[in-house]
Amino acid sequence: MKAFKSPGKWLVGMSADIVGMVIATMADIALIVDRKGVIRDIAVQNTALAREFAEISDWVGRPWVETVTSESRDKVVAMLSAAGEAPADQALATDRHVNCPGRDGRDVPVLFSAMAIGEKGSIVAFGRDLRTIATLQQRLIDVQQSLERDFSRLRHVETRYRILFQQSSEPMLVLDGATQRVVEANPAAQQMFRRQGKLVGRGFADVVEPGSRATLERLLGGVSRTGRADDTPIGLLGQKEPVGLSAFVIRQGSGLNFLIRLSPVKLPDRQDVLPAGKANLLKLIDNAPDGFVVAGHDGRVIAANAAFAEMVQAASPEQVVGLSLDQWLGRPGVDLPVVTANLRQNGSVRLYPTTLRDEFGAEIDVEISAVSLVSDGKPCFGFAIRNVAGRATSELMRPAAARTVPRSLEQISELIGRVSLKDIVRETTDVIERLSIEAALDITGDNRASAAEMLGLSRQSLYVKLRRYGMMDAAPASPG
Repeated sequence: MKAFKSPGKWLVGMSADIVGMVIATMADIALIVDRKGVIRDIAVQNTALAREFAEISDWVGRPWVETVTSESRDKVVAMLSAAGEAPADQALATDRHVNCPGRDGRDVPVLFSAMAIGEKGSIVAFGRDLRTIATLQQRLIDVQQSLERDFSRLRHVETRYRILFQQSSEPMLVLDGATQRVVEANPAAQQMFRRQGKLVGRGFADVVEPGSRATLERLLGGVSRTGRADDTPIGLLGQKEPVGLSAFVIRQGSGLNFLIRLSPVKLPDRQDVLPAGKANLLKLIDNAPDGFVVAGHDGRVIAANAAFAEMVQAASPEQVVGLSLDQWLGRPGVDLPVVTANLRQNGSVRLYPTTLRDEFGAEIDVEISAVSLVSDGKPCFGFAIRNVAGRATSELMRPAAARTVPRSLEQISELIGRVSLKDIVRETTDVIERLSIEAALDITGDNRASAAEMLGLSRQSLYVKLRRYGMMDAAPASPG
């Protein structure tokens, strides 16, 4: 600290009141302590700080060391001793961080400096409020501890991942999503490709047989959109048999990587080999023009043929596996639950009319026949989906203004689940009206005047309804 050069010249004549005011102004809290360390007077500039202390009104007359916490008492004794022994030309002692008991049980941090004044050996202790700095320090400590905990968790997760990755008996690789180069390979993968040389840094397509590279491209393209792909047979260089390749997306910031798992393709046992007739039937289903889908009890696709993939504009049948059939079928959350509920209750559904949406939102009219079955002890559903866009039933899906009136209640039933209840009621009313007119004409021998009277209509109203229902040709004009 640099003191004034000539305070005696410029500060002469200052009274004790002025000195006291200066001391009270320059500190948040100031104490006057006698030679024995007893507080004789207190000045507090910061009233908010004064309210924080537990017993500040009782400090006067008490030793200073009794007004601080136990760990701060040695600091107070050291300050008093240094201030009493300091030469007259030495200004202030070293600042000390002292904690005082607070009103709510928390310590109040204060930075004190002490100096001797006057001929009686009195000591003035200047205190600065450290609560703001202590709060910031505590926040910094909390943030640092939180970062350390997060870093520790991430380190443990990475360690577990490394252990699982390295100790896995199945070959596993990590590919860069953009370049499809091998970023990491576990020992099992390195052992599988030991004849191909160093694996890390190479393009994965370089170790795939040329005939399987297009399959690999399609599979990884599908994984980028769906997030995963289950075992797909693929040929690798140096391997006599194809292997099953599973892929999963690992996102890192804005980029992504592929986690590749290679496993042997299980060859069917003799008892699993299908007879030639059933094998041909499965081949027929796979190549049929109608869509065939096998879904689990939750509606997610287990298998599908190429026709269904074409209906929904998917690149391949594998791309729809694992997705819910509900995203393409009719009204989401309506048609699939209706069909599956009937399957659970009755075991089969025949010719259920609905629509099918493709990946681009276009819709086609379809009919669904479905059956409930059990595979490996688990319930699942089989769906046969036929495109009926060219049939007359598509007329029922048009808006009411452009649609011909249904001729029977059987046709009305086909509207259920496909149009609103309001439209169904209107169609039902039209059917009943038409049937009533037909019955009246039949009773009266096609006499329109008598039929109009029987129905309570004017002849003009009857002619309007006959034109509406296309019955003018069916009913010859009546005499008179």
